[in-house]
Amino acid sequence: MSNYSEITYTSTDRLSLYARDYAAHSGPARLPVICIHGLTRNSGDFDELAPWIAGLGRRVIAVDVRGRGHSAFDPNPAHYTPMVYANDIVKLAHDLGIGRAVFIGTSMGGIITMTLAMRKLDLIAAAVLNDVGPVLSEKGLSRIAGYAGKGAKLASWQDAAEYIKNINQPAFPGNTMEEWSKWANRAFTENQQGELVLRYDPNIAHAIQTGKLKAASMMAKYAFRRLARSRPTLLVRGALSDLVEPEQASYMRHAAPGMRYAEVPNVGHAPMLTEAPAQEAIREFLSQVD
Repeated sequence: MSNYSEITYTSTDRLSLYARDYAAHSGPARLPVICIHGLTRNSGDFDELAPWIAGLGRRVIAVDVRGRGHSAFDPNPAHYTPMVYANDIVKLAHDLGIGRAVFIGTSMGGIITMTLAMRKLDLIAAAVLNDVGPVLSEKGLSRIAGYAGKGAKLASWQDAAEYIKNINQPAFPGNTMEEWSKWANRAFTENQQGELVLRYDPNIAHAIQTGKLKAASMMAKYAFRRLARSRPTLLVRGALSDLVEPEQASYMRHAAPGMRYAEVPNVGHAPMLTEAPAQEAIREFLSQVD
């Protein structure tokens, strides 16, 4: 049996969206946590982190952003933008009666969280930005553009594991084939022809493939400062990251001196947040948020 219940809700533009709901273990009620995944990923990325946080006494909502996982594909690819994604989160929180939450955003999920700080800051009690910020490395963006949205149809789960390994091994040099297989099961599903296909709409990658997603912008910097200077914020960075390299991390720490910082050794973009240094930092961070 799964350790979560399933939520389906409808966006303001009538798209069917999905999230996993992990109930808090017994204890005094504390602010819930909303987890938002990266560009080509889905709520399955949090299938180990979310139960762990629930064990700390917090309800956890892990979303499938539109166009990913069990959420519907958008017939209008122009809607695959951080502002639309942020509006979907606002609608989810409203439907669930959540007035304030802690946000954990991996990569694109962190961009959505920063956008949410522009859209509805009152919803954010605190935020964990996982290997992302308002300034990004062109190296990492180019790498992601090289595979995102390209699609893949594979005949076996072994092939799927090898596909995931080929893309991500430089960022996770210590992973075993068991880990790559676990990742493949999150990333792929079987279509009606019996082929394994990625769990996302290829159109989600249009912005990064066409260069519309910039490495830095004045708006992104403003959104980050609005978030990190007014709400408790933790930056988790993979020590091998090619998206948030030391230069970008240094900018963020200078722009928001009060921001907490944790680095995960021997991991690139982006930590799974199950690593001991990441969990130690998150546990300490959450202990300071009501």
